[in-house]
Amino acid sequence: MGEEKKSLLNIHSYAGLAKERGESGHLYHPDSAEPSPMVQMALTEKFLDLCRANSLWPMTFGLACCAIEMMCLGMARFDMSRYGFEVFRPSPRQCDLMIVAGTVNKKMAPAVITLYEQMAAPRYVIAMGNCAISGGPFATAENYNVVLGVDTLIPVDVYVPGCPPRPEGLLEGFFKLQEKITGQRYPFPQFRPPKDKA
Repeated sequence: MGEEKKSLLNIHSYAGLAKERGESGHLYHPDSAEPSPMVQMALTEKFLDLCRANSLWPMTFGLACCAIEMMCLGMARFDMSRYGFEVFRPSPRQCDLMIVAGTVNKKMAPAVITLYEQMAAPRYVIAMGNCAISGGPFATAENYNVVLGVDTLIPVDVYVPGCPPRPEGLLEGFFKLQEKITGQRYPFPQFRPPKDKA
């Protein structure tokens, strides 16, 4: 019998990392903080944050029934494009917002981490629905396959509760994310009623 050849092909997988994070039971926070720039320009950063908040590109990433409500938000009745959230991108390298809409299974956890790591920085995450936030109705003692909260895998910026949440709830989550990025509720107000001239 000959010796087994060692494979030269090294495929990077987040399966071990997902298992380790999921079993820890703690909220995931990255260990290393972003290094601060040598020269800080407050006005430029404020302008860039304003641009980022009004051009969020979410990733097309629906896992369960919450994805239907996420799709409704793009339709004419709710029209999220008037706030700058319009472009759902199929590639993680072209988007800066991940909306985890639905149940995350342990088999799907490595893919969630992979997609998050492939997104360009700065990147944001919205956990949509009770299953993504805490496991929802699957948070029982008999549960063996559902991740109890996506925040054990990746850092989450905004939580949108509901089972499933209405499209208006997700739109409110977008506004909260805008507020987190820029520090104000509506960076560019869409409706300004005329002022009374009395």
